[in-house]
Amino acid sequence: MGEPISKEACQKKLNGINDALYAIGGKWKIKIIIAISEGYSRFNEIQRTLGISAKVLSMELKDLELNGFIQRNIDPGPPVVIDYTTTQYSNSLDQVLAALSNWGEQHREKIRAERS
Repeated sequence: MGEPISKEACQKKLNGINDALYAIGGKWKIKIIIAISEGYSRFNEIQRTLGISAKVLSMELKDLELNGFIQRNIDPGPPVVIDYTTTQYSNSLDQVLAALSNWGEQHREKIRAERS
């Protein structure tokens, strides 16, 4: 990865990674953002698409909303309709998600090749 960096620079990198993992880490957050950005906007649609429990989905949606990645929209109806949309801020993840997806595909192929 190159030459060692200063302790301060290393700490800054680690803090950035910690902040990123806090905001989008875990099993579900990135998957939820992708599902919503692909058009699955209602709670039940997201739940069925991802196979996530209602309790966990509810908690994750609240976290994503607090961090500014999604917006909860309420149409008072009748009937009352609640849906979710990604925010402009969630677009800041585009390059990160593309890099993560590419790395994941390469990793999968590496593991398959080693097991063959």
